[in-house]
Amino acid sequence: MARQSMGWNPFNQKRWLLMFLLLLVFSISTVIVFIIRPAFNCGWQKQYYQGTGDTQIHLTSPTVNNQNPLEFMNSKLVLLVSHELSLSGGPLLLMELAFLLRSAGAEVVWITNRIQTEEDDVVHSLEHKMLDRGVQVLPANGHEAVETAIKADLVVLNTAVAGKWLDAELKEHVPLVLPKVLWWIHEMRGHYFKLEYVKHLPFVAGAMIDSHTTAEYWNNRTRERLGIKMPHTYVVHLGNSKELMDVAEDSVAKSVLREHVRETLGVQNEDILIAIINSVSRGKGQDLFLRSFHESLQMIQEKKLHVPMMHAAVIGSDMNAHTKLEMDLRKFVIEKRIQDRVHFVNKTLTVAPYLSAIDVLVQNSQGRGECFGRITIEAMAFQLPVLGTAAGGTTEIVVDGSTGLLHSVGKEGVTPLAKNIVQLATNPDKRPTLGKKGYERVKSRFMERHMTERIASVLKEVLQKAKKDLPS
Repeated sequence: MARQSMGWNPFNQKRWLLMFLLLLVFSISTVIVFIIRPAFNCGWQKQYYQGTGDTQIHLTSPTVNNQNPLEFMNSKLVLLVSHELSLSGGPLLLMELAFLLRSAGAEVVWITNRIQTEEDDVVHSLEHKMLDRGVQVLPANGHEAVETAIKADLVVLNTAVAGKWLDAELKEHVPLVLPKVLWWIHEMRGHYFKLEYVKHLPFVAGAMIDSHTTAEYWNNRTRERLGIKMPHTYVVHLGNSKELMDVAEDSVAKSVLREHVRETLGVQNEDILIAIINSVSRGKGQDLFLRSFHESLQMIQEKKLHVPMMHAAVIGSDMNAHTKLEMDLRKFVIEKRIQDRVHFVNKTLTVAPYLSAIDVLVQNSQGRGECFGRITIEAMAFQLPVLGTAAGGTTEIVVDGSTGLLHSVGKEGVTPLAKNIVQLATNPDKRPTLGKKGYERVKSRFMERHMTERIASVLKEVLQKAKKDLPS
């Protein structure tokens, strides 16, 4: 069978202590910001980008400002509505926003518009994390939820699906709330374009989207398919948390984590470890990645190239789900007799150890690609080259030939990705060169302070618009 990461082998006492402290600090912070610094050293001015059609898409660019960019949110009441509470990107980003707002003194209320049919340990854990940070958690239905929406200074709907909550719960109060709604959209899949989800989209104060590509897609798709117009649309690229950057810039910590993870997987220090880090699904392209990896091994053998032993890691697996894709991935590995080269690692929020251990990240999202793809900027922070699909937000992060190499989506991309893997395997100097450029790009564009300033600029404008449009 293909290898499944199950546990961590014993170390000496000093290494165990350091490992424990590192994992304790960074177990969640790679995705959610738990410690927010009170001051930031970067500000942003607004610029504009005219997309196709009539919708104006607002962008941002840096200036200098030492104040907390969200201080104007002090004492404001903010209602956050999520379609679910899980370990997926959308809910975790909204939690991050909740903590940023709390750090600025805002009163934050969270609603999850999904009925839990049974006890969920993940939901329970995430709710308690929010409660510990002063975020109020309310049920999606009932008088208190409606009253909060009416009283709130700002309502943030997270993902297109959250739009169902408006009519279901607010009913006749919908027109009163729409002028103060900011709709944060992360989806790139066509099945989200349903009027039952987004019919109120033209009437909200604004839409916030993670990449220019996605903003253009929504602008065109809503007009052509649904016959509705997007509201003012703000593009906000995400940023890496200070906690993740602390690990990425600590050579000792990375060295310890690298040795520990590789020992667990059975990978030698001199071996090349290539990983894809996403929840396993067709859209994330793990199946095509493994085909590319197998093809790269064949190329190396046929051309008699001298390279270190190569390994692939699929991080984000869930064997408990017993999905057809999970079973197909393992079947493929067995059929191609590469069980000793491929390692499956269960879903985790603790990505810092794995980013410390690998040599190359593959971002292989299919179709229209990722809306943004936060794991990409996290990998670049660790000075890793990225092999990504030339689609979606990845094209706004990875500079082809400078910080990584891009390939086509679909089956057409299997061989190009295999060739890119071979290129990095046979050119050991190219990996750190690409990685360094990627790190420099992250430092200049994709830090927590950049994201916070971008969001602050959006919230300030939305609040002003809501104050003007709400009935007196």
